[in-house]
Amino acid sequence: MAKSKRAGQLTLLGHSDSRLPASPAEARLETFPNPAPQRDYRIHFETDDFTSVCPVTGQPDFARIDIDYVPDRLCVESKSLKFYLASYRNERAFNEAVTNRILDDFVKACAPREAIVTAQFSARGGIALTIRAEYPDKNPKERRSPDRRTKAAD
Repeated sequence: MAKSKRAGQLTLLGHSDSRLPASPAEARLETFPNPAPQRDYRIHFETDDFTSVCPVTGQPDFARIDIDYVPDRLCVESKSLKFYLASYRNERAFNEAVTNRILDDFVKACAPREAIVTAQFSARGGIALTIRAEYPDKNPKERRSPDRRTKAAD
């Protein structure tokens, strides 16, 4: 998934002959060294061109994806992110799974100090859906209860 490169070793940037990966598993998020690792600063990516496929109906799901992160040692190269997100075009998955996978892959690629992926999926059946996944997790697993619904009903 992750490829750490020096700026001169990036494989997608500046290469117009690159083809889109067929799936997220085939896609690679490339990185380069953070030019200011001593400072906390936020990088924001956004796209309105995201598409995945509903695993039940096979219909396309359209979304705006926003990624905000504070880099540590590595930054994600934007063209590789564009190709990575485009690789979901034929991916059959629920919106929640897609959003969390994007965050997991992003964190694996660049190990940011913090990251937030927000996916705003277009309305289907009259209901729009927004999913926000954060790293580091604000609610550690130790604080979660697998039977939360049962306890809330008591």
